[in-house]
Amino acid sequence: MTNQNYILEHILTGKSVPFGPKGQPSAIAKKPVSGSLKVTKLGVAGDEQADPRHHGGPEKALHHYPRDHYSVWTNEFPEIDTVSLNVGGFGENISTTGLQEKDICIGDVFRFGSATVQVAQGRQPCWKLNVRFGFPKMAAAVQKSGRTGWYYRVLEEGFVKQGDELTLIDQPNPDWSLARIQNVLYVDTLNQENLQALVSLKELASNWQDLAQKRLSRLEVEDWNPRLQTPV
Repeated sequence: MTNQNYILEHILTGKSVPFGPKGQPSAIAKKPVSGSLKVTKLGVAGDEQADPRHHGGPEKALHHYPRDHYSVWTNEFPEIDTVSLNVGGFGENISTTGLQEKDICIGDVFRFGSATVQVAQGRQPCWKLNVRFGFPKMAAAVQKSGRTGWYYRVLEEGFVKQGDELTLIDQPNPDWSLARIQNVLYVDTLNQENLQALVSLKELASNWQDLAQKRLSRLEVEDWNPRLQTPV
């Protein structure tokens, strides 16, 4: 995969607004922006994350969601709110075509405009997707499908604009695609050899390393329901 280039079709940002059944704040609705934008260790200038406990921070500075997935969702679930099911609907900052979860590996380093970013972890879908798309099973469907998108940490700050290239410059863990990691987390959930490998995968975000370590220690899978089911 080395030296493959992808065009940044959209760079997107959003502001925090009341959202959800209890008015919880969210900035999940992102909109494309033009011009050159500063990329810092905490993300794109002008972007907000409403829930710093679960979103944002150095290990989730930028969210990338493949544009390819939108047509698949429309075909699979025609009952989903089509107004929301457009680029920016998943809260992504980066939109490209042709690069998916099976293609990228944890630790992949990309040149991104004049910045450098590294794949840190995938997205763990939560109930806000249910509200966003008017479909109560959306978060669970995203998790099951593997069409989650992923997060970058920023290694070198810089500037980026629509139309720039996203270029792979290093791939330290070619055997650990995001799709494989999702299989460990959500399918083959108590495979101790694979969990130990995740604990030792130094480019993997620390919270996912911790998740794998807890499973190893307890030999049980954490409860997904609070994350996937919309609170009432």
